[in-house]
Amino acid sequence: MPMVRVLGDQNSVLNQFIAELRNVNVQGDFMRFRKNMERCGEVFAYELSKELSYQPEQVQTPLGVADMRLPNETLVLATILRAGLPLHQGMLNFFDTAQNAFISAYRKYNKDGSFRIQFEHLSCPNIEGKTLVLMDPMLATGASMLLAYKALLERGKPRYTHIVSVIASREGVEYMKRNLSEKEATIWLGAIDDEMTVKAYIVPGLGDAGDLAYGKKE
Repeated sequence: MPMVRVLGDQNSVLNQFIAELRNVNVQGDFMRFRKNMERCGEVFAYELSKELSYQPEQVQTPLGVADMRLPNETLVLATILRAGLPLHQGMLNFFDTAQNAFISAYRKYNKDGSFRIQFEHLSCPNIEGKTLVLMDPMLATGASMLLAYKALLERGKPRYTHIVSVIASREGVEYMKRNLSEKEATIWLGAIDDEMTVKAYIVPGLGDAGDLAYGKKE
């Protein structure tokens, strides 16, 4: 069972960013929504960086040589389109040498209101032996996240995987915990909400992250 780390349980500026993401009086500003999601990605990147492996290196300065400890893992940042793009950018701001992967997956609704996860495309480097960071702003049922993870495994077995979501449902977290082991993944979250609607929207959640970042889709 993977370890779950909820950063919002600690007092930090991350909670301000999440509060504004949730706030209906702020959500009308698309640019601010994207920026707050990007800021969340930066916070996650900083916290996640503490779990990477490091090696000693010497850096030449104008006045001498500095002994440093620098990360020595190759990261692949993987994002579920389209909602995940601002979160991805925040992570990439810190992990600027990372490789990148993009997954096209979405909910395809039936007339009765039920849905299935439709997977369409994967753009990804080989991830064999690399550290995979798979992110989506919302972890509702967990079905799309697990589908994306399994699709990525077709491109190699990662050294380790970090799952990142800003807001998750408790049901989705339990689903991921049942399907992943501690040896293969850690789950990083901003907050866990207790409920979901019959259409699998997180309550209180924040709404549709993709629409709030880029406008409503048809």
